[in-house]
Amino acid sequence: MFHKYSLIALLLGYILDLLIGDPHFMWHPIRAVGWLISKLDKALRGDGPSDKKRDRPRGVILVILVVLITTIIPGGILFGLYAWNVYAGLIVETWFCYWILATKSLKDESMKVAKALDSEGLDAGRHAVSMIVGRDTAELSEEGVVKAAVETVAENAGDGVIAPMLYMAIGGATLGFFYKAVNTMDSMVGYKNDRYMYFGTAAAIFDDILNYIPARLAAYFMIFASALTRMNTSNAVRIFKRDRYNHASPNSAQTEAVMAGALCIRLAGDAYYFGKLHKKKFIGDAIRPVEVADIARANRLMYVTSMVGIIILGSLKFVSTIPFVL
Repeated sequence: MFHKYSLIALLLGYILDLLIGDPHFMWHPIRAVGWLISKLDKALRGDGPSDKKRDRPRGVILVILVVLITTIIPGGILFGLYAWNVYAGLIVETWFCYWILATKSLKDESMKVAKALDSEGLDAGRHAVSMIVGRDTAELSEEGVVKAAVETVAENAGDGVIAPMLYMAIGGATLGFFYKAVNTMDSMVGYKNDRYMYFGTAAAIFDDILNYIPARLAAYFMIFASALTRMNTSNAVRIFKRDRYNHASPNSAQTEAVMAGALCIRLAGDAYYFGKLHKKKFIGDAIRPVEVADIARANRLMYVTSMVGIIILGSLKFVSTIPFVL
């Protein structure tokens, strides 16, 4: 549901996200979505070994239930509030948009890795990066820790910032929650491990579909942002064209390739997940060594990418809704 005030809510929510981020002392509805997924995971799948015939249809049921519940509740709240008082609807939708975006929290969590490496050493850096990545981190070198943090910033610039921004520009906070429900499911059950090999298939595929266009938009926005931040734009374009499919996901390497090119470093490569080695292609060229300062550089590029995104998407939506607003 897109109300004529939804674009204002998105702009205000983006500003709140930059100013406040995700304080851990505050309740967050995405944690409630995670709780719902966890409960349905246990109820639908249980604890037995993976079974293709059983788990795949139950994974589809998980997606349907989570998406319906996560979309209908905020959509119903906004519909009722806007019908009662437009200003009440605007205030609540602004807060919803703020909750859905993750710009400042992404920066804050990744910078904890840089601070840990600088002040407490490698073990602290490994622990800090384990909080934001899915790979095994116990044996990572300092370069591996930095690369993991930079890759997380790059990937989440797409699915944590630009993608929800795009969906909210199209359908307000209601469509934003729809997207976050799917993205959160993918982050929780979309693993190719013994437990979720089949149960998480539907969530992973749906997430790939929803992120297909946003990931590519985010990459183009990031290329533009690399010029604004005076990074290596020509190399960003070159690596993007060459390496944007060097990932098992059709979407993840889009922004990672731009990031690697803009920073003139090499990302990705083999990694361990749940104790198993996963062979992965490299992204970018090792024009210079990876260093801790690259985490801050990655965040600067991500921030400017988000600003490019809000300006372009907001402007396009405003132009398209002028008759509706009037």
